[in-house]
Amino acid sequence: MTENPTGPSHPATGLARVRTLPPWTLLAAGTLVGGLLGGAYGVVEPPEYTATSYVVAVPTAKSDPATATGFAQAYGRVATQLAVLGDAQVWAGVPVTTLKSSVRTQTSPDAPMVAVTATSTRPDLAADMANAVSRALTRHANDTKGATRVELQQFARATKPSEPSSASPALLGLVGASAGGLLGGLVLLARPRRSGDASGRPASVPGPALAADTHGQL
Repeated sequence: MTENPTGPSHPATGLARVRTLPPWTLLAAGTLVGGLLGGAYGVVEPPEYTATSYVVAVPTAKSDPATATGFAQAYGRVATQLAVLGDAQVWAGVPVTTLKSSVRTQTSPDAPMVAVTATSTRPDLAADMANAVSRALTRHANDTKGATRVELQQFARATKPSEPSSASPALLGLVGASAGGLLGGLVLLARPRRSGDASGRPASVPGPALAADTHGQL
């Protein structure tokens, strides 16, 4: 019966196997997983469409352009209020809550213009919501033009968008791959260093040397 001089071998644990993998595998795995998740999200999530209409504040004979610009800023803030959206929902055919979450306005300090932007998964609905809010805003503003001396007029209607404004699945896949690679690099930097030599065995400590000037044997 022969004996094994090297002793019994112990199978490597899962953690030990991970630690012995080359460093680049973490980057590759993170990039691959991130790209797959980003691409899958782009395929599952429906595309969004954006449409924008514009209204312009025009001063009357008893006003001036600076006053019109100031009122345009105010109209941009009240465009998404309940008083305006309550009328717009009739023309858009959607609830006020949908208009509240889907419509945004933007104004410029240098021009008396208000941009009304609507976003939806349906291109025709995006245009309808933007035009409905612009129409309701114009109506409310012109009801008080005798006091404000500023008239709100439609500058450009929103048209049905032909392409989605949301990111494509390919772009989301690239973003996910970049984020996954970055995360893999951070994990690589944060993982604990292996002790011992390259074979994974702990470094041996040399024992004390034998005395060279022994005086004899007992």
